[in-house]
Amino acid sequence: MKQFPSKEEILAWISDNPTLTSKRDIARAFGIRGADRIDLKRLLRELEDAGHLARRRKTFRDPDRLPPVAVLEVAEVTPDGDIFARALEWHGEGEAPRILFVAKPGDPALAEADRILCRMTEVTGEDHAYEARLIRRIGQSARRILGVFRKGAEGGRVVPIDKGADREWMVPAGATGDAKDGELVEAQQTAPRARMGLPKAKIIARLGDPTAPRAVSLIAIHQHGIPDDFPDEVIAEADTLRPAGLGTREDLRHLPLVTIDPADARDHDDAVYAHADDSPTNPGGHVIWVAIADVAHYVTPGSALDREARKRGNSSYFPDRVVPMLPDRLSGDLCSLHEGVPRACIAARIVIDAAGEKKSHSFIRGLMKSLASLNYREVQAARDGQPNEKCAPLMEEVIDPLFSAYSALKRAREARQPLELDLPERKIVLSDAGKVESVRFAERFDAHRLIEEMMVLANVAAAEELGRLKRPLLFRVHEEPGPDKLDALREVAQASGFTLAKGQVLKTRHLNALLAQAEGSEFDELINITTLRSMPQAYYSPQNFAHFGLALRDYAHFTSPIRRYSDLIVHRALISGHGWGDDGLSEADIAALEATAQHISDTERRSMAAERDTTDRYLAAYLSERVGNEFAGRIAGVQRFGAFVKLDETGADGLVPVSSIGTEYFRYDREAQTLTGEQSGLEIAVGQKVLTRLVEAVPVTGGLMLELIEVEGKTVPVSGGGGRSRPVGRKRGQARRKSEKLAKVRRRRRG
Repeated sequence: MKQFPSKEEILAWISDNPTLTSKRDIARAFGIRGADRIDLKRLLRELEDAGHLARRRKTFRDPDRLPPVAVLEVAEVTPDGDIFARALEWHGEGEAPRILFVAKPGDPALAEADRILCRMTEVTGEDHAYEARLIRRIGQSARRILGVFRKGAEGGRVVPIDKGADREWMVPAGATGDAKDGELVEAQQTAPRARMGLPKAKIIARLGDPTAPRAVSLIAIHQHGIPDDFPDEVIAEADTLRPAGLGTREDLRHLPLVTIDPADARDHDDAVYAHADDSPTNPGGHVIWVAIADVAHYVTPGSALDREARKRGNSSYFPDRVVPMLPDRLSGDLCSLHEGVPRACIAARIVIDAAGEKKSHSFIRGLMKSLASLNYREVQAARDGQPNEKCAPLMEEVIDPLFSAYSALKRAREARQPLELDLPERKIVLSDAGKVESVRFAERFDAHRLIEEMMVLANVAAAEELGRLKRPLLFRVHEEPGPDKLDALREVAQASGFTLAKGQVLKTRHLNALLAQAEGSEFDELINITTLRSMPQAYYSPQNFAHFGLALRDYAHFTSPIRRYSDLIVHRALISGHGWGDDGLSEADIAALEATAQHISDTERRSMAAERDTTDRYLAAYLSERVGNEFAGRIAGVQRFGAFVKLDETGADGLVPVSSIGTEYFRYDREAQTLTGEQSGLEIAVGQKVLTRLVEAVPVTGGLMLELIEVEGKTVPVSGGGGRSRPVGRKRGQARRKSEKLAKVRRRRRG
């Protein structure tokens, strides 16, 4: 490897290169590999903090610029009329650049999904990277809308279910598809949006009653484009598969491996076993076995099953259903580690010392047989001295040794100090009819933490093993929060009476110290939520930039190949690296790693959004019978148009429109995240305790409308409905800024 570069050398290299550069480009240029990438990331962060570099998401410089002329797709038309577009082709590592479309007189009205050929101009000092000027419109990608059909005298209208949608769609007579009034439908845009009037659409699918319990998750599945039904060829391929035999595998059926999952688990892809290490050189140490379903044996590269699994990226979980990554023949049968049934596996044998630190590991392709399928609650009860009939015979050989090993892992975790957020998970309980019966916060047992720590340990071992074998893989990357996010967190902490150290390289222990200050106080939840929001989202990458939240240098997902495509890639890499068969990582897999990483990062976010929207709709349905009731909560966010409140009882989020608060004008401060009354001085800020009244709950959109009654125990005046006006000075300032904006646009057009 070349000598590690200095800051001056990196800045000089960036200056000499005509294209914008990513961390990967810099690492390649200086021959930086392996663990040294972590030092590179730290050095780049220091340059960024000093103002020498500007970072854009995952990259400091993008590897490609857009060409002078490019084909774009309209991505957003804001309420102010600004049009933003995205490049149809973007080969950079980071997020595609934000593009502002600058219209000139005579340009046609553009709508989302329109495709346009534009001349590109790169800009600086703006919140967008390029400005585009129209050469010609070249077509449309027909936009699809999910909504409720309202029948009219001639045709009807579709009311979108998206909470952010502000316009209905007109459906002419003859294009209704015989949809009934109030029915959930999928519609497709049929004509460009005109400057005046409603856009036109036709009904392409009738989805039934939107208020039916089973429609709740179905709406999110359609809205987010999650593949639901498996193609016939995928089902046919799955049906031909048979259970794996011993063959050349190592026989692990003598090991008392057990699965520990939620009571309602739909698949079982991991099993564990631990025992004391009898080596005299490792006193107090343990041997931990983690066996994972060998999905790669059944889902081979390039097969129909493989193509569909990659397309889905992951399984999606909803309160009433699962949209699996793999057909049930695999996810619920051949790959699931059922009790007493021989199953193909890839197992990690990991040795830890008395302090919980990993001493060694090895990987085996084997055949196992689960001794028992257990759930968290019964394992915890057994640990607490109340074993049931199933757990009692397993105490000495299985359960007690597992907890002994966990005690050591817990010591290692405490020394490492990963981020310790305390945010209970909501669990929606449905009746047999599919309606919400209750909303509760899921219990957390040591049995949960035991499995989590053993899975983390196995994931680390897999990443390190593939590093040792010099095999390509997908890392699970979580970067530290950016300076702006940290500053916002620091402001919230200071406003709550706490401190977050400044002027040092951020470590998870610094954030844990802040969380410890808030623990047990009235600001506990606020600090936890704000800390979570300051974190960037984790993603997959062929390059290793560490996992900040877990405080780990090497981390990959290995333990859930039934439900995550990333884990299947890691399994294939292990198979290739150890020469276990011809079903390992193919050359096509390796060539596509960058694209696969981006794709499955996107599908993960898609599933999270769909799951979140479904939860919102279930909560709105649950609360719709309690309109008019009062609910305690906290201000969770502030925008110019109102405040978001998280209700204590259910964790649901609702909007308090600023128009419903008193009769005065409220000034919005973006940096402080506050709304302040011009006359009364009433301040609405993140973290405040409030009492609200539920005004509206719309199950089909998941929207909740609230009215403020009290803020920190003080009564809030009720809106008089129409007396509100913007102060004269405010109006003048608004007019001046609008005039300046128009002048700026004119200058750009002339240029």
